Amino acid sequence: MSAFLLLYNLKICYNNKKMIDSFFKKVFRLVDPKIKEVLDISVDQKTKDLVNYQVSTGGKRLRPVLAVASCLACRGKIKDVLYAAAGLEILHNCTLIFDDIIDNSFLRRGRKTVWSKYGKSIAQCVGLDYTAAIFQAANRSVSGREISELFANTMKKIIEGEILDILFEQSGRQDEKYVASNRYRKIAKKDYLEMISKKTASLTEASCEAGAVCTRAKKKERRALKKYGFNLGMAFQIRDDILDIFGQESKFGKKIGKDIEEKKMGNIVIFYTLQELVSNKDKKRFMAIFMKNKVSRKDIKQAMALINKTRAKEKALVLEEKYASRAREGLQGLTSGKWKSFLAQIADFVVERNK
Repeated sequence: MSAFLLLYNLKICYNNKKMIDSFFKKVFRLVDPKIKEVLDISVDQKTKDLVNYQVSTGGKRLRPVLAVASCLACRGKIKDVLYAAAGLEILHNCTLIFDDIIDNSFLRRGRKTVWSKYGKSIAQCVGLDYTAAIFQAANRSVSGREISELFANTMKKIIEGEILDILFEQSGRQDEKYVASNRYRKIAKKDYLEMISKKTASLTEASCEAGAVCTRAKKKERRALKKYGFNLGMAFQIRDDILDIFGQESKFGKKIGKDIEEKKMGNIVIFYTLQELVSNKDKKRFMAIFMKNKVSRKDIKQAMALINKTRAKEKALVLEEKYASRAREGLQGLTSGKWKSFLAQIADFVVERNK
């Protein structure tokens, strides 16, 4: 489908959820051929299936959607942002490959993760292939040098966030001396917010900024989109934390209670639960689960029962809406009405999603 037809079909009410879904699908159709094109560069026919498996598992394509919508909000042309959008989705999937290895996750989007399907050695090789492809996409983008720098800085932030997430785990990885001796035994709210700002929000911020860079937008517009993207990413991760505890596995595509199983304290629901539990006995019972070598399904159920004794979910929802509101406020720096409205609707989509 041409960019002209895409725009023509979107000249309707942007508040309509059907139209948001339609836009996601159309961006998918425009960007995915670029993703495949870049991933296939210099790849032998024998390994193409390995390399393409991760992106073939699906995903919302939120980052490309943000890049394209941000580009249009700055009066840009879709063709100018497609390679940058492809690079952002490859970057996102690259982090998922390594994240699944680190967390020993078997499922992603309801399908086997790369490492559980092909083994950890192959998954690491595929992850490195994605790292190279990120910059091949950047090199084909408008303002390629600036996009490359943006991608590199974003990757570094994500890695810092991943390290914090690992250090927030309360047990396990005893063979990793650095982790074992540098764990956070107490996690403040600012620690949690720093972690998700790097691990998640940095990429949604970069997605919106990339759309502005590819149109050579005004500084005011670029700042507005960065603010929007950052706060949207914060709300997105808080929603993920809520879904990890309260979601439906069939819709979420990942095991419910995985953060408890992995003894992660970097989940806002878990953080608020510790704040909310009144009795010391309950707090000790809750923390004892996170100190175990192996957490069972029975342990997860016990932790969930303790969570449900608190207002942790309600407090997490309030925090999520706080960042979603900040994202919408950030859009005030934009002048383009319909795309400004569309981006505001994306913020609603993020906080209302169930997967």
